[in-house]
Amino acid sequence: MKPFHDHNPPARQIGRIFNINRRRFLQTASAGLALSALGADGADLVNAKPKRVGLIGAGWYGKSDLWRLIQVAPVEVVSICDPDQRMLSGAVEIASERQKSKTKPRTYSDYRKLLAEKDLDIVLVGSPDHWHALHAIAAIEAGADVYLQKPISVDVLEGEAILAAARKHRRVVQIGTQRKSTPHLIDAKKQVVDAGLLGKIGHVDMCCYFHMRANGNPPVEPVPDFLDYEMWTGPAPLRPYDGLPHKRWWRTFMEYGNGIVGDMCVHMLDTVRWMLGLGWPTRIASAGGIFVQKEGKSNITDTQTATFEYDGLTAAWQHRTWGAPTDPDYPWALFIHGEKGVLKASTMRADFIPHDKRAKPVHFECLFEREQFPEDVTEADIELNAAPATRRHMLDFLAAIESRGRPIADVEQGHISTASCILANVAMQVGRALRYDPQKHEVIDDPEATKLLGRAYRKPWQRPGLA
Repeated sequence: MKPFHDHNPPARQIGRIFNINRRRFLQTASAGLALSALGADGADLVNAKPKRVGLIGAGWYGKSDLWRLIQVAPVEVVSICDPDQRMLSGAVEIASERQKSKTKPRTYSDYRKLLAEKDLDIVLVGSPDHWHALHAIAAIEAGADVYLQKPISVDVLEGEAILAAARKHRRVVQIGTQRKSTPHLIDAKKQVVDAGLLGKIGHVDMCCYFHMRANGNPPVEPVPDFLDYEMWTGPAPLRPYDGLPHKRWWRTFMEYGNGIVGDMCVHMLDTVRWMLGLGWPTRIASAGGIFVQKEGKSNITDTQTATFEYDGLTAAWQHRTWGAPTDPDYPWALFIHGEKGVLKASTMRADFIPHDKRAKPVHFECLFEREQFPEDVTEADIELNAAPATRRHMLDFLAAIESRGRPIADVEQGHISTASCILANVAMQVGRALRYDPQKHEVIDDPEATKLLGRAYRKPWQRPGLA
C-alpha cells in the first residue's frame, strides 16, 4: 500500500491522474470533455482496470452519486444493496444500461452480505442518516474506500467512530458536501474571499426557507412484501409503518435524522468553514420548535435558529418551512458580511455586493453541463445544478484514492460540520449553549448534554466503538 499522506494537495492528486491543472478543470471544463482531451493520459485512465464499486442505499441520492461516478470513471458496478426490492431492481436496470460492461450488478437486501464478498474497491453509502455509521464503518473494515453522503452520522459519537475507523484502516473517505467542488463557489472563494474584497469579516448568515418539511397524517398500513422494514429501520426506533419512508418522508422524523439543521445547515456551514478556513466552533447555541405547522406527524422543527461562535466571528443559521424567504434569489444560502461588502452564495449563484458604490459588484452563475452530459436532462429527480459539482467531487475522490491522500471533503471535515449541526439540536434540547471538546468527546462542564452525544440503538444492533 502506498503511504497515506495527511496533507497532499488536491491539485497534485488530480495532476497525478489526469496531468491537467485542477483549478482550470474545476472551473471551466466538463469532466467528459476534460478526459477526452487528455490524449495518452486519458487513454491510460479509460483503459485501466476499472474500480469495483458497490452501492448501499439505492434511493434518490445514492443512485445520483453512482450515475455521476459512472460518467467520469471506468468503474464496474459490482453490487447494489437496498431493503426495497423495487428500488433495488430499478437501480440494477439503470446501472446495467449505463456501465460499459452492461453487466447487471449483484443484489442484496443486507449490506453485511454485500461486504462479506470482500471484492469492492469503492463503496458509496447513500442510505438514510441513521444507517451512515454502521454502513460506512463496515465498508471501511472490509477494505473499501468510501464515498459517504452527508451528514456523516446521526449523532456526534457515531461521527467520531467513523473518523477513527477511517484513520485506523487508512481508507479514503469523501463526504458528499460537494459545495467545495462547485465551480461558481470555487470562483467566488478565490475572487472575493481569498482576494480580500470583503475586508475584515465579522459575521455570516446562513438560511433555508424551502417548504421541505414533509407532514401529514397517513394511516398505519401493512408493510408491503417488497420492503424489509425491519432492515430499513435497523438501529433506529421502529415506527408504525405508515407508507414508504423513502423520498423524504423519513426526514420529517428525528428518529432517523436531525431535521433541517442536519440536512441543510450542514451544507452551508461546511461551505462557510471551507471558504473562511474555520474549524470547530468554540460555542454553539440554538432555539426553535414547531411554531406554525402543528398539524401532522412530523416532529422536526419548522422554525429554528442556531449560532456557531468562532474567535472574532459568528455564523448564524435560520430555517423556516413556512412563509417566504428574506431574499427571494437566495432561499437556501450563506451571506458573508465584511467591512467592505457582502458575499451572497447559494448552489445556484453568487454575488459580491461592495459597500462602496464606486466599486463593481461581481456575479457568479451556476455551471450546467446539459450539452456535455445529455443523459442528465432525462434523468428522473436529478439536481441539474448539483451534477457538475458531484462529478468533480467524484474525480477528487478518485485522485485521493490514487495518491492515498486526503480528499477535499475529507471525513474529518465532514465530521466537524455534521457534529456542529447535531450539537445545535442538543443545545436546543437542553436549553443552553454548549462547548464541545473533540479530544475528550464530551460537552465541557455539561454531563447532561454529554449523555446526548450518542443515541440508543434498537436491539440487536450495537453502536460502533471508537477504536
